[in-house]
Amino acid sequence: MKPDLPYRNRSEAGRLLARELLRYKSKRDVVVLGLTRGGVPVAAEVATALQAPLDVVVVRKLGVPFQPELAMGAIAGDGVEVLDRELIHAVGLTDKDVAAAVARERAEVDRREQLYRGGRPPLDLKDRTAILVDDGLATGSTMLAAVAFARKRLAKRIVMAVPVASVDALEKLGEKVDECVCLAAPDPFFAVGEWYWTFLATQDAEVVRLLAENARRTALPLSA
Repeated sequence: MKPDLPYRNRSEAGRLLARELLRYKSKRDVVVLGLTRGGVPVAAEVATALQAPLDVVVVRKLGVPFQPELAMGAIAGDGVEVLDRELIHAVGLTDKDVAAAVARERAEVDRREQLYRGGRPPLDLKDRTAILVDDGLATGSTMLAAVAFARKRLAKRIVMAVPVASVDALEKLGEKVDECVCLAAPDPFFAVGEWYWTFLATQDAEVVRLLAENARRTALPLSA
C-alpha cells in the first residue's frame, strides 16, 4: 500500500516504514542504523517497532567547493570515503581540492562521533543484519557511504530502508545492498524535504536523546 504524501513528519514516516520491516522484529542479529542526522528520528521509530538496538552512521556529504549542493561523494565513520571520480574530473577539481573537503568534513564526523557516543565505539555489526535508515534519498551519496561503512564493519546482510527516494538513487543503490525497502519513489523528485509537511533540521541533542532512550528500552549497551 502506497503512503499518502507528503508525510506529516519523520516520526510518521518511520512508523509507516517499520510496518514493511516487521519480519525483522525481535531478531537478535538485527541492528537499526540511522544516518545522521535526519535519518535518526525515522530509524528510532523503526528500532522501537522491531525491538532492535539503535545506532548511527555518521555521514557527511562532500559538496563541490563552488557548488556545495552538488555532491562529489560522501564520508562516514571508520575512515570510510566514497568519491565520484567521474564528477570530480568533470568539474576540474584537483586531488588537493578533494583532500581539503574530506579533511573539513572528517573533522565534523569525528566531532559527532564523540558527541553521540561519548567516545564509545559503534555497535558491532559483524555477522549481523544492518538496517540502514534515512529520511529519504535524493542523490544517494550519503547512503553509499553508509553501505560502505556497514560492509567495512562486516555486516552479513545490509537492508536499505527509506520512506521516499528518487528513482535514480534507487537504481544506483539497488545493487549495492541485499534488500531495498522504499515506500515511495515519486517522479519528478527535486528534494527530500518536499515530501514532508514538517522537515525541520534534526539537532544533535535529539540524536543523543533518541540513542539514550533506545539503549534504556533494549537494555543493551551502545557498544558490543
